[in-house]
Amino acid sequence: MKLDYCEVGLRQRTFNWSTPSELDYQESMWVHLLELPSSFSYDEALLLCQKSEDEWVAWIPDHGEAVLHTSQFCKAC
Repeated sequence: MKLDYCEVGLRQRTFNWSTPSELDYQESMWVHLLELPSSFSYDEALLLCQKSEDEWVAWIPDHGEAVLHTSQFCKAC
């Protein structure tokens, strides 16, 4: 099951409180994609879990699950 990775990743994650901009993103948040993975996918993604300090596992409608770098999306553009 793909969500198993998220659960394991969350237990191993350490927080860096010195960078408040990273705290703006949360699980279950919809974000606007700056780069579309395909011409048929939506321009928004649902954040599932944080994979690393600057990467998130996300679900993109009409595309599926993807790992996104924080430079590939924003909260409100």
